[in-house]
Amino acid sequence: MPRIQSEDEGRALRHTASHIMAQAVKRLYPECKLAIGPATDDGFYYDIDKGTSFTKEEIEAIEAEMKKIVKEGLPIERFTLPREEALALMRDEPYKLELINDLPADAEISFYKQGEFTDLCAGPHVANTKLVKAVKLFSEGGSSGAYWRGDVHNKMLSRIYGTAFPKQSELDAYLKAREEARKRDHNKLGRELKFFTTSDIIGQGLPLLMPKGARVTQLLQRFVEDEEERRGYVITKTPFMAKSDLYKVSGHWDHYKDGMFVLGEEGKDAEVFALRPMTCPFQFTIYNAEQHSYRDLPIRYAETSTLFRNEDSGEMHGLIRVRQFTISEGHLVCTREQLKDEFKGVVDLIQFMMRTLGIEDDISYRFSKWDPNNRDKYIGDEAVWEDAQREMREIIDEIGLDVTEEVGEAAFYGPKLDIQAKNVFGKEDTIITVQIDFALAERFGMTYVDTDGAKRHPIIIHRTSIGCYERTLAMLVEKYAGAFPVWLAPVQAKLLPISEKYSNYARETAARFKAEGFRVEVDDRSEKIGFKIREARLERVPYLLVMGEKEAESAAVSLWSRAAGDEGEIGADKFIERVRKEIKDRVR
Repeated sequence: MPRIQSEDEGRALRHTASHIMAQAVKRLYPECKLAIGPATDDGFYYDIDKGTSFTKEEIEAIEAEMKKIVKEGLPIERFTLPREEALALMRDEPYKLELINDLPADAEISFYKQGEFTDLCAGPHVANTKLVKAVKLFSEGGSSGAYWRGDVHNKMLSRIYGTAFPKQSELDAYLKAREEARKRDHNKLGRELKFFTTSDIIGQGLPLLMPKGARVTQLLQRFVEDEEERRGYVITKTPFMAKSDLYKVSGHWDHYKDGMFVLGEEGKDAEVFALRPMTCPFQFTIYNAEQHSYRDLPIRYAETSTLFRNEDSGEMHGLIRVRQFTISEGHLVCTREQLKDEFKGVVDLIQFMMRTLGIEDDISYRFSKWDPNNRDKYIGDEAVWEDAQREMREIIDEIGLDVTEEVGEAAFYGPKLDIQAKNVFGKEDTIITVQIDFALAERFGMTYVDTDGAKRHPIIIHRTSIGCYERTLAMLVEKYAGAFPVWLAPVQAKLLPISEKYSNYARETAARFKAEGFRVEVDDRSEKIGFKIREARLERVPYLLVMGEKEAESAAVSLWSRAAGDEGEIGADKFIERVRKEIKDRVR
């Protein structure tokens, strides 16, 4: 068969594979109830109600049955039914019945049939199961969990992931690339390199940064805070919690309460607190502590903020999706006339950060808009929303950003520019957001005295400059496969005396490097030098400095660098000069 050329055809093939998987499940486990089984960018999944998770062995059995169905060469036929007949056909599948009942009254209800198996589906599919030449289910640890329709109040279903290709050679190439990606996965590599760990006794979504991870995060925070100060930001420090009254004013209590950690129970005369999911209402309160004139604006508030969000347990993943995190949060309070320049300044700051970290080519931009058909999700009237989106669109066009547009992804108080990044497996996450807010200043009574003496509400820009530090750390671990640039490396050099005889020289040299601000360690264990070198290389240390009799006599080191390998002998002074320049220039 010819190779599938277009992405549309590829998705059709992967969608067909999801139906083949569902058919295999129903053959082997007929008591299971089927939910949904879409194609994804590089694979497919199916959510299934089995009552328990699928084991690794059960998933392997399903894959074997899928291969039988492919060999059977079953033609795939599409047909439609009126609503009542559709409901009758799916009478034993409660999730399908719910989907049918949610369709508009005049909707066409389509089905796809292959052999004895029929599924509710809008398609598209390929013409025959034999076209799915190569399939693979991902069975590591069994199936994962997913709430029906993504709602924590609904039942947890079992989700099985897989992928499919028209040729075995293409599947083999994909699996090889996926295995390479697994090696860079921050959730694996970050633990191996001792950047972070987790503990069941502490809880899901609450990672512990170990000394190396904490050091990188500290370096990033210092870098961000210094750069923000250089650009005119003033720093604040606000509480980790507040009474529910504050969140009721901001609208978070009505629009975001399910995502918050609430302390205490609401009731008559009860004082209920909640851990903060964001810093904006706190910084607005600081603004309101004094009266401002137009001459004071813009005011650029910045804070390294620890935040708390009650993410679903099924969403937790390493450092990417957590319940406590720290963010480079900021709010710019400005006049309408200043909005454009301030927004451009924020984007310039973000792009500077991305260039410095070396990830500018790994990001994309998304213009997240409101959904006028879902008004309960937002505050403010339609005119305000359209005005805010028009302003943001004009600014985006002037900057020349290449953006995709996504309806329904705006914050409840304003449209967003989202900076998106993909992890090693291709899953996209938002790492940074910039939002224009025409609503909250009025809700909080924020005003400034204008040139004519009248009080007016300012415009607010919500932004992060580097995003969530935990998520950024995860992205950098994957980007550099743990081999951080010298300026960010938790350990910049390891000093390796070839025997105990030269330990004093190693420690004296290390003290000299530390006085320069370098992050160095001495490995003076009673191990062979080859062993110590191999171990340090596995830790991705940028520089290894071997020290013996010759080096001690000439105040030098024998240098091995991660970039160039064995570089021979170099004077300690020369090494200091070299590393100092790399740190200053933030060489990648």
